[in-house]
Amino acid sequence: MGILVTGGAGYIGSHVCKYLKELGEEVIVVDNLETGYRDSVIADAFYELDIRDTDALIDVMKSHDIVGVIHFAAYSLVGVSMVKPYEYYDNNVVGTLSLLKAMQAAEVDNIVFSSTAATYGEPESVPIKESDKTEPTNPYGETKLAMEKMMKWFDTAYGMKYVALRYFNAAGASKDMSLGERHNPETHLIPLILQVPLGVRENISIFGTDYNTPDGTAIRDYIHVQDLASAHYLALKYLLDGNGSDVFNLGNGSGFSVQEVIDTARAVTSHPIPSVEAERRAGDPEVLIASSEKAQQVLGWEPKHSSLDEIIRDAWNYYNKN
Repeated sequence: MGILVTGGAGYIGSHVCKYLKELGEEVIVVDNLETGYRDSVIADAFYELDIRDTDALIDVMKSHDIVGVIHFAAYSLVGVSMVKPYEYYDNNVVGTLSLLKAMQAAEVDNIVFSSTAATYGEPESVPIKESDKTEPTNPYGETKLAMEKMMKWFDTAYGMKYVALRYFNAAGASKDMSLGERHNPETHLIPLILQVPLGVRENISIFGTDYNTPDGTAIRDYIHVQDLASAHYLALKYLLDGNGSDVFNLGNGSGFSVQEVIDTARAVTSHPIPSVEAERRAGDPEVLIASSEKAQQVLGWEPKHSSLDEIIRDAWNYYNKN
């Protein structure tokens, strides 16, 4: 009995596959390799296909006796979604509809979904709880929320159970330095900062130094990718044990400012990492911090790599090796 991972060639998907294989699970990956990398795939079988190919997905599921799906395959760049909403709805929402249709046909009833904190939009309180309002401020967040709602109605109509994991800023790399962030283009803060000591860029921009925070820069909740991996496994186990559908936040429950991240990277790399102050970006919330109490209480999940120093050090080690 296998676990199907869509988008298993991507950053978080590949780490989850690695974690599952270390636990002895049978892992089947489908990925169209548009943004993922073939050499990141850790699986018993790999299929290069687009999840909008419903018939091909059905064949894969039936061939491997799939018991559950972990779904990562989606576009995820907020800025791009603002100028290319059609592509985001077509890839993310239509792709997920195809996946759910294939699951129904292959009689696969459990799915863990890689959702996002972008479903909340501007937070009404901090830390953010699962019960808070969901009003996305960009097409990326809207598509993820639409995917969650689609799964809700598939559960109501067909009994298909789901867990949506809304996580915050994924960061870090595997401890053996075999996997890490390889986005192109790169948009995440920590790898962008580390590009300075790597000689890829001359400095790092700080977008906004006048926020109402201790040092004036925006605050975000960073979660180690290995902690994300364990959460996906626990979520699938939760469903396979017969529990009902649910939504969980994943974060450290504490935030670090942009300036704190830069200062920590300077200490880790022993590089001055020059920074340049820039104007705030439209739509950037002041503080985003998750409440992960529900995931800890219900799933038994606990982040074990929550130190900012550890997160950045693992990423730095990966880039130095690779």
